[in-house]
Amino acid sequence: MSRYWSAVVHGLTPYVPGEQPKLPNLVKLNTNENPYGPSPRALEAMRGEVGENLRLYPDPAADRLRQAVAEFYGVTPQQVFVGNGSDEVLAHTFQALLKHDKPLLFPDISYSFYPVYCGLYGIEYQTVALNDTFEIRIADYLRPNGGIIFPNPNAPTGIALPLSEIERLLDSSRDSVVVVDEAYVDFGAESAVALVDRHPQLLVIHTLSKSRSLAGLRVGYAIGHPDLIEALNRVKDSFNSYPLDRCAIAGAAAAIEDRAYFESTCARVVATRARLVKEIEALGLEVLPSAANFVFARHAQREGAELTARLRERSIIVRHFRNPARIAPFMRITIGTDEQCDALLHALAEILRS
Repeated sequence: MSRYWSAVVHGLTPYVPGEQPKLPNLVKLNTNENPYGPSPRALEAMRGEVGENLRLYPDPAADRLRQAVAEFYGVTPQQVFVGNGSDEVLAHTFQALLKHDKPLLFPDISYSFYPVYCGLYGIEYQTVALNDTFEIRIADYLRPNGGIIFPNPNAPTGIALPLSEIERLLDSSRDSVVVVDEAYVDFGAESAVALVDRHPQLLVIHTLSKSRSLAGLRVGYAIGHPDLIEALNRVKDSFNSYPLDRCAIAGAAAAIEDRAYFESTCARVVATRARLVKEIEALGLEVLPSAANFVFARHAQREGAELTARLRERSIIVRHFRNPARIAPFMRITIGTDEQCDALLHALAEILRS
């Protein structure tokens, strides 16, 4: 600590990102990256931006990208906001739309950045417990609030809510913003983007880090009513008017436009997930139903921390959460290539026999 810190810094508990280890022959299944590379069209578009034009600022509105997102989802560009990764989009959302007199609501087991943003921006919040099967119960959110946010599918559980339940929440919560964080939606869940035209309080947030294999590019976006988008733009332009560079805008737009590549890689991940779940269960582990590019699994007799450590000894990295205690028995395992998943299964079988 330093006497030069601002008061807010003393009270912050920062988010801890997934480890990016530098180990030889690593099977990296801990941060939900896509095992397949970006769209070739995206790579070509980014290469095309490397030249003399880099001396110029990028388009602050990222019109090309917003148009691509709008066309993909059948909305207007005025309903689209883009930012430097979905984490930045979320940060602006917390500041622009979720700081009110009543508490913000989100699940007790969820994306651990949410309480960090609340601490940073001084937002009162209440966590809402998942049920005994680790599901979000919409009935628990039907109470006075200053906003609601949750991932769908939820993280780290991977369990998704059906669209009908999200609409039930929206029908009952008309006086505050509802944010659906859809980082993993493309691997098997229903997107709430279909509801934005009927519900002006709904904001849906996406990332290109998962289903479009661009975690290293840092691009995210939100879709909602133009009034919500205006609030986000007002915060963005008070913070950084140029959050996306020329390469990011070009590459992200091309990735959105390459629908065939996107659908193909998502299908490969989903197929591998189905096989991995079947074979992990055959080893005696319980796996929660996942609509994401990861699975959440536990063994009745072996602790999650132990299994994670034993896998690491074999250069296989998965993610373990010690808190909250309810999920400490679990490991979160990213869906990798078939070869990576085979290595994981072989290692688990060895560990469980020992």
